[in-house]
Amino acid sequence: MKWFACFIFALLPLTASAQPWQAGSARIVITPDEPIWMAGYGGRDHPAEGKLTDLWAKSLVLQDASGHTAVLITLDLVGIHRDTTTKICEQIGKKHDLSRDQIAINCSHTHTGPAVGANLGPLHYVQVPEEQKQQLDDYEQQLIEKIVSIVDSSFESLQPSWLTWGNGRCSVAVNRRDNVQNDVPALRVQGKLNGPSDHDVPVLLVRDADQKLRTVVFGYACHATVLGIYQWSGDYPGYAQIEVEERYPEAIAMFWAGCGADQNPLPRRTIELAQQYGKRLGTAVAEVVEGFVHPVESSLQTSYTELDLPLVGVPTVEEVIQTRETTKNKFERGRAEYILGRLGDAKALDETYPYPVASWKIGNDIRMVFLGGEVVVDYALRLKSTAAGTPEDSPTMIWVAGYSNDVMAYIPSRRVLNEGGYEGGGSNVYYGIPGLWSEKIENMIAGEVAKQWATPKPQPAETSSK
Repeated sequence: MKWFACFIFALLPLTASAQPWQAGSARIVITPDEPIWMAGYGGRDHPAEGKLTDLWAKSLVLQDASGHTAVLITLDLVGIHRDTTTKICEQIGKKHDLSRDQIAINCSHTHTGPAVGANLGPLHYVQVPEEQKQQLDDYEQQLIEKIVSIVDSSFESLQPSWLTWGNGRCSVAVNRRDNVQNDVPALRVQGKLNGPSDHDVPVLLVRDADQKLRTVVFGYACHATVLGIYQWSGDYPGYAQIEVEERYPEAIAMFWAGCGADQNPLPRRTIELAQQYGKRLGTAVAEVVEGFVHPVESSLQTSYTELDLPLVGVPTVEEVIQTRETTKNKFERGRAEYILGRLGDAKALDETYPYPVASWKIGNDIRMVFLGGEVVVDYALRLKSTAAGTPEDSPTMIWVAGYSNDVMAYIPSRRVLNEGGYEGGGSNVYYGIPGLWSEKIENMIAGEVAKQWATPKPQPAETSSK
């Protein structure tokens, strides 16, 4: 009877709504053509030496029965700065008549990709030898052009499609704040790993009118830090996408990073482990593809705003100048140079940061949230548990992506902020953030998500998509 049940359910998407979705996806290699500076680790002292796997930019365009459109872009990069995002979104928006809420960009956070633009400026750009900075500028421009081109291709490939969703599980992630790395194998065997984690694997499947699988979108909340080598690599998310695409050769696999800022894949540091974790995550995705999935109604709502998140302890311009001249810490000096280089004509530093919060409602079931920065797992768990005042929603339907639209710093919960440590504020120096986050930010972010869920943006009867 199992085959019969699967056959019956396979027909459900065809009767789920009177009109199907329109969907199209595309991908392009973004591996640098030359050895440029790598991202993610401050201890690096020379450019990349080769390639382990290619890096990719991928895009999915979704259009519901009313014509409302959304574009999801995933990148095998450690992060992206709002400067780069703005250029990308302005070009895409102009070409395809889209507003900012209709575009979301997520980075896998691989630490074996290239440095890009102002992202992690004090850690990368400020430290790079002067003669190599032009290489980084050139790469950023090429990246923007490539991303815009695959979105164009995705629009060109739009076709009637059926969407389904499911949720898998993968236990690779370990809370790195609450577990000593060398103790993890024994603690895992004993079932004594400490601290919160999020092991959900949300999966969105796009099939064409003939039910052929065309796009597989999946997420996971864990740092992509298995590898620290001088070779280009997508780390475990890259291997997971490879695993999915090998299983389903006609499909494009797209990975989005969840709230994994305090989560590590442990143990780590070998290519074999990166491959193993990627295979485990890819297998979790395949179990959803081959198992019970839910049809997605052809309706789409999108929202976007930028919150002025407050900072505390912001120094004066004079204090930043003094730090630049007197500190012996190269990263403190790098932050001072970064801040002063971006100050322009301003006489004082900003005491807030324009933090991006976006949400999409896909069909009746999926509420996908896009948060900027390196977001700790507490945010995903909070949003899933409360569903922002909508208890009828299952937590598995709340998908929370970090590393989206602007990766400007770690985003600690109030708990992590009060505990301190690297995620609690020590990392701000590497991003160029001049102070610490206020204790208010968690409630501000969660409140904005609730607001977007409660008052979705009204959609016109028809939206032009050229």
